[in-house]
Amino acid sequence: MTSLTYIIIYGLLMCAISFTGSLSLLLPEQWLRKSILPMVAFAAGSLWGGAFFHLIPRAVENFQDLDDLFLLTTAGFIFFFILEHFIHWHHCHRSPAEAHNHSHTHDHSHGHSHGKKPLGHLILIADTVHNLVDGLGIGALFTIDIKMGITAWIATAIHEIPQEIGDFGLLIHSGWTKKQALLFNFLSSLTFLFAGILAYYISNYINLMWLVPFTAGNFIYIVAADLIPELIQYEDMKHKLISLSFFILGILTLYLTHHTH
Repeated sequence: MTSLTYIIIYGLLMCAISFTGSLSLLLPEQWLRKSILPMVAFAAGSLWGGAFFHLIPRAVENFQDLDDLFLLTTAGFIFFFILEHFIHWHHCHRSPAEAHNHSHTHDHSHGHSHGKKPLGHLILIADTVHNLVDGLGIGALFTIDIKMGITAWIATAIHEIPQEIGDFGLLIHSGWTKKQALLFNFLSSLTFLFAGILAYYISNYINLMWLVPFTAGNFIYIVAADLIPELIQYEDMKHKLISLSFFILGILTLYLTHHTH
């Protein structure tokens, strides 16, 4: 298969992940509370491992000046820092279990929507921008190396699942109906596919290797600013051990996939 075929297939799979948000309404709150911590911890580890064992080493092979490489990695980090602060990007700032609880409260107390809160629109705008950046970055990786593209896609997808569950619950809580939340979440996710295809076509005219360390910086920011704060909020030893174990498991998984290439 060509790299474009891979981009389309994995882009459509990423779009399908947008529907996992409905799980926040279908699954029991207790199950969500138990599963979300290891899921977020594993996602954090896999993104960290993807950045340091796949993206940065590959960039080192292709950059003559390491200063440029680390400058681009820092730029990727700062870019997502700007998104977080100026577009109010919500990444796991409310757990899916909390969103699930709020969405049920909203359903029972209002029955139907009487107007959407601004938060819902902000979430969609932020996710659309986020999907655009991810699509360009991962689409570029597919054009450079299929295996690297798949690895980065997996790390991103693992992170997207708990995020989609949380964002879906927040949309419901903000006054969106279930159908509206699913539809607009899906439309937002299409940006990932379109950006991936765009990356494929512009790769014929522009060297997209710079997006490799830039994407690594994106991954590092998501882990440091969004996921780890979620993990360290637990005070009891049991949850600390669970989060640490799955974080290390995520890192080891990406480390082992790097050495089996």
